Amino acid sequence: MFLESLGWGPSLAHAFSVVLDSSSLPLVPGRVVRQERGLLTVQTSELRLLARPSGRLLHHASGAQALPTVGDWVALQPPSGPGEALIHEVLPRRGVLMRREADSEHEGQLIAANLDVVFLVTGLDGNFNPRRIERALTLAWSSGASPVVVLSKADLAPEVADRVREVEALAPGVPVLALSAHTGEGLEALRAHLPPATTGALLGSSGVGKSTLVNHLVGEERLATQAVRPEDDKGRHTTTHRELFLLPHGGLLIDGPGMRELGLWGGEEEGLGQAFADLVALAAHCHFRDCTHRGEPRCAVRAAVAEGTLDEERLESFEKLRREQAYHARQSDAAARREHHRHVKSLTQAGWERSRSKRRGD
Repeated sequence: MFLESLGWGPSLAHAFSVVLDSSSLPLVPGRVVRQERGLLTVQTSELRLLARPSGRLLHHASGAQALPTVGDWVALQPPSGPGEALIHEVLPRRGVLMRREADSEHEGQLIAANLDVVFLVTGLDGNFNPRRIERALTLAWSSGASPVVVLSKADLAPEVADRVREVEALAPGVPVLALSAHTGEGLEALRAHLPPATTGALLGSSGVGKSTLVNHLVGEERLATQAVRPEDDKGRHTTTHRELFLLPHGGLLIDGPGMRELGLWGGEEEGLGQAFADLVALAAHCHFRDCTHRGEPRCAVRAAVAEGTLDEERLESFEKLRREQAYHARQSDAAARREHHRHVKSLTQAGWERSRSKRRGD
């Protein structure tokens, strides 16, 4: 029953039974509830264990994206005595939130897995940026989870209603919540998006109030908080790990370090279309199917800009994100081809070595 409170269900039970049938190890299921500098904490039905990936899992992983992250369900072998548990399998995921790895052209960085909802948190202070919200929406829709925009620090902004309408216009169909952890405004509306056994994740830069929000929802000071820098409204990095919290009402919430950069990693084409669904619908009425919206005749998108029903900056944001997504998709494909060629070459070399050994009578 405790695992069910963490989101365990029939599909995960079936996936675990398949793993168990193919293994002779004494494996148990668990969920990764904390991740800090590669060290994982896994909650099983009875214990909370420090764990690390097994050598076999590391060897067969196609990359960092295949290794366990916070929110993952895993099959692990508890230690027989003092020591760490070994994670042997990551069970099938859904709702995977990713961004491009910093300083990488094609590697994706896992943020959290098995999500039902992603809360895109932005402060109603100097942090407010419509273009950043559009980028975050693209990543959230790409995860397979449902996005919710959270406008924090509502007690500090006199134009809250205007901001809500502005965000609703650029995020059609997405719930937009204005809240204040200081006054409690909007907290119940957020809880409504996290019914029992439902997992959400907070996504936002430092200083938007994510840790303060978690403390209020949990009902105790679980995370350290710091005030933003008064000179530029920038946040200070306080949270250094990712952690899944079981809230008193039964919902689950993942928090982690603030992210200033939300780089696209190349797999967000569908998410981009959902984040800009209004623009995509307009483009369907362009005279040319391959219209670039840069001067072709009878362009419905340009006509909407001219009429004032589509913001020019929104169109520019869409084009920028589309170019970025396409570029990193090409980079990822090229990297995958290089890795395939290296693998084929190593197999060919190994086969050649075995053949030569046979001819020599080794």
